[in-house]
Amino acid sequence: MTARRSLVRRAAAVAAAATAAVVLAACGGTGDSSAGHEGHDKATPSASASAKKGGHNAADVSFATGMIPHHRQAVQMAELVASRTRSAEVEKLAGEIKKAQDPEIKKLSGWLTSWGEQVPEEHGGMEHAGHSMGSMAGMMAPEEMDALEKASGKAFDTAFLKMMVKHHEGAVEMAKTEQAEGGYQPAKDMAGDIISSQSAEIARMNKLLGKG
Repeated sequence: MTARRSLVRRAAAVAAAATAAVVLAACGGTGDSSAGHEGHDKATPSASASAKKGGHNAADVSFATGMIPHHRQAVQMAELVASRTRSAEVEKLAGEIKKAQDPEIKKLSGWLTSWGEQVPEEHGGMEHAGHSMGSMAGMMAPEEMDALEKASGKAFDTAFLKMMVKHHEGAVEMAKTEQAEGGYQPAKDMAGDIISSQSAEIARMNKLLGKG
């Protein structure tokens, strides 16, 4: 009788141990599964962040779309200088403007293409330079461009400097908007360079105008 009770107790103990093992295994499995889900959950925001990193938004598109014709007009103005100026300083400044803005036009165009956006068409001739962008910040009207093209000597230098100050101020305004609202870091970096370089050129031009 005693031996039989002992066997029953042993069997019960073994069954209990087996049940406990099953429960622990189940808990462990749930824990592993939970950990796996947690791992996926944690990875998802990181992946999303990576996907968004360097992504562009509407402000970036607006910046590139607006700055391309803006820069093109500045380059057109700079190209008039060599045959019309009497100032070595104005000629030097014009060369620097063209050297800086030509590569930026190419870079901005490349961004728009990579984003599946349309690159603004390039209009031929001074008379078209200001039409498509209307009253965009700092852009010269067609009649202003015509007047600049017909001027020469000191009158040209004065007109060029006054117009380019206004033009640069518009570019700085656009660049500040990009820095505040843009999402594409290379575009924001370019905006910072534009603010820095063109603000310095505005100071130089005002000095040449006797305002510095």
